[in-house]
Amino acid sequence: MAKGTYIYEPENVINPGKDRMRFELGDTMTEGGADTAALTDEEIQAALAVHPKSWKRAKLMLLESLCRRFAYEADTKTGPLSLSLGERAKRWKEDYQALKKEVSAESISGLSIGINGTDKKPSYFYAGMHRNERAGEI
Repeated sequence: MAKGTYIYEPENVINPGKDRMRFELGDTMTEGGADTAALTDEEIQAALAVHPKSWKRAKLMLLESLCRRFAYEADTKTGPLSLSLGERAKRWKEDYQALKKEVSAESISGLSIGINGTDKKPSYFYAGMHRNERAGEI
């Protein structure tokens, strides 16, 4: 199994890319590799490649992956040590649901209404679409 890389360079957050995505997801503790970071650089770059024109869709893809991956995490308490592992999964799920709603609303308004009211495709609805020519209605 190939190992992934885990690099976060805060100075690159100003540019859209892997480091900004890590920053927005809160996955910036990369010093411990797979023990501290949730996503590999390759996973982030793959999501950005799948959705090169939509930052939000790439982020949504990564959030869905995180939700599925960490859904099983439970809170643990051993003596004085307490780990709330479920909290980060809960936070990512909330982020996922909010972003999914936003992306869905944008795609509905952008596709069905058109940008600035100018549709590029002919309208699905048209005058007389319910007329039945075989029944003699014209």
